[in-house]
Amino acid sequence: MDSRGQEVRPFDVTHRLVLGIAIPMTLGFLTTPLLGLTDTAVVGRLGQAEALAGLAIGAILFDLIYGSLSFLRTSTTGLVAQAFGRGDLREQQAVFWRALLSALCLGFVMLGLSPLILAFAPELMTNDPAVAEVTRQYFGIRVLTSPATFANFAILGFVLGRGQGVLGLTLQIILNGTNICLSIFLGLGLGWGIVGVAWGTALAEVTGAVIGFLVVSRQFSAAYRPSRADIFDTAKLKQLFHLNADILIRSLILNGAFALLTRVGSSFGAVTLAANAVLMNVFMLSAFFLDGLAGAAEQLAGRAVGAQYRPSFDRTLKLTGFWSFAMAALVGLFFITFGQPIIHLLTTSEEVRQEAYTYLAWAALTGLAGALAFQMDGVFIGATWSREMRNMMLRSFAFYCASLAVFVPMIGNHGLWLSLNLFLMMRGFFLAAMVPRKARQSFVSTH
Repeated sequence: MDSRGQEVRPFDVTHRLVLGIAIPMTLGFLTTPLLGLTDTAVVGRLGQAEALAGLAIGAILFDLIYGSLSFLRTSTTGLVAQAFGRGDLREQQAVFWRALLSALCLGFVMLGLSPLILAFAPELMTNDPAVAEVTRQYFGIRVLTSPATFANFAILGFVLGRGQGVLGLTLQIILNGTNICLSIFLGLGLGWGIVGVAWGTALAEVTGAVIGFLVVSRQFSAAYRPSRADIFDTAKLKQLFHLNADILIRSLILNGAFALLTRVGSSFGAVTLAANAVLMNVFMLSAFFLDGLAGAAEQLAGRAVGAQYRPSFDRTLKLTGFWSFAMAALVGLFFITFGQPIIHLLTTSEEVRQEAYTYLAWAALTGLAGALAFQMDGVFIGATWSREMRNMMLRSFAFYCASLAVFVPMIGNHGLWLSLNLFLMMRGFFLAAMVPRKARQSFVSTH
């Protein structure tokens, strides 16, 4: 028992346990860019530039809005992991139902806002009426299944909170695999084009939500079914609301940092802007690998806090940190070695290729610069230290803006990439510096 009378539930954190969560999650995340490539290939075969541009803008718009609302996944993971660590089966179910109800409500709110989004957003992103109309078609269909989209966030969060990495991978493969097959069948097979791609994605979201719900609900025991009072407990709902709000603010600031990167980069001309866009793929691919280890940190840190077992928390920090930096180093080495051939595949413009080669080393470094930040994000989400994570993001963003103001005038686009790497590093350092104090507050036992 700890000093608050809570039972301490020891568990061992091993390399196998960390990788058993991280590897399936990484593979699941890597199915996402495959989906984007498929949609692009399907629409690209139509031979209509407007359709391809409309798809690109619609996908960006969707990812921008819904990606910022993915806090449902991360907050659910942290709360379920803590209940899992305590061995509280009733609260695990209650967290799931709260998250699912929140997801459905958010989905219907998005449906209500969709006419406003469709009326103004496309014109903000393109001056071409034909492209804007394609964007409306694509987004207008996908938004119809918003409740299912957000439900999938809650379902995946529950699964990952219980450390079921293989099940999480399976659900991602079902979701994205169904999406790919339906997009090809409806878009090319039936000749529906962009409409077929949009309906393929929408129907896949519904399919994934139904299958995920059936799989998760089969894990529930009737003996631990939460009451309505448990699910709608005011204190628990407030905790979920504040956690989601903090993570949302943090996500919006992060997206703002990347938007500022693009805005500043545009001042160097079209060639440099295009080169930066190509190189951001290097950072995004690095992020996919690091996200898997961040997910392992979420589950294990949350489980340790719930179990009130400090040795497991400390071990989680060491092992997820080790694998995060090891993975970042390997990915960085890969891009340093094979970066030029990859750039060659990503663009046919010789000007853009040569410009991208100039800044390749900076892009390859982003994985190492961000390894600690990704790990710390996982730890703070799992431990539900969301307020501190939000505040450190604000501090890091201020540092980022200052570095842009100093280094961009001095060394141009090199200063832009230097600032991005410093931003990633500062996020990690600021969060890591807070861990000892937060851990002392969360672990009050003598174990």
